[in-house]
Amino acid sequence: MDLEDRKLHSSSFGAAATAYAEHRPDYAQAALRWVLDLAPGTRVLDLGAGTGKLTATLIDLGVDVVAVEPDPQMLAELRRGLPGVRALPGSAEQIPLPDASVDAVVAGNAMHWFDMAVAGPEIARVLAPGGVLAGLWNVIDDRVGWAAGLEQVSGPAAIGPRDTFGAWRAATAKLHLTRDGAPAGFGSPEQAEFPHGQRRTADSLVATLGTRAGMLVMPETDRAARLSEIRAYLAGRPETADGDFTLPMLTGVLRVRRT
Repeated sequence: MDLEDRKLHSSSFGAAATAYAEHRPDYAQAALRWVLDLAPGTRVLDLGAGTGKLTATLIDLGVDVVAVEPDPQMLAELRRGLPGVRALPGSAEQIPLPDASVDAVVAGNAMHWFDMAVAGPEIARVLAPGGVLAGLWNVIDDRVGWAAGLEQVSGPAAIGPRDTFGAWRAATAKLHLTRDGAPAGFGSPEQAEFPHGQRRTADSLVATLGTRAGMLVMPETDRAARLSEIRAYLAGRPETADGDFTLPMLTGVLRVRRT
């Protein structure tokens, strides 16, 4: 994806902020426990916070959270859903916080949108020495048969290059965090995955896939046709045809520590 396409995709979420907040999954707490020192008073920046899915999980773990999000509509949805959280406009490339003001910076399904050549030094600036930078991605576990079939039917617009376990493992070396090793000022990257899942119905899973960036930028007729194909696939699978089911997922994590 070139720079212009990345900008188009990354700016597509605001128009679907309410649907994003309703349908996108939270994150495995075990993943954040692996990333963070959960001592009282730990200061965490949720960068590219969106509507606050990762922010809410951090709150549940009892850390001191500040959220930063560039899209006004996503930020408004975050503030509506989590009114007690300090939530600021800003971006990975321009973080509205003082030097060395947080112990960890985390990004949920957002780091692949960052321009790490600019964002890396900016993140290092706001991190205290020894602090952690971590990207988290919720991915579909395509080792499960029906989930692998869903990927084939959905196509890359709905289930993209970082959205399944197999693809995410293959792509981690190409992500901005690890493209040239760790960003300057950070140690070597570490990687782990943690089991996760989300209770869904066919309708809610179709709605979830409709919030993917590739789907949001499609012409409406193409988008409707693709979602109809996905709905037909789910209706034809015994695992998903009737009532609630669990979408098998993992939360994949890349973390580095500021030196």
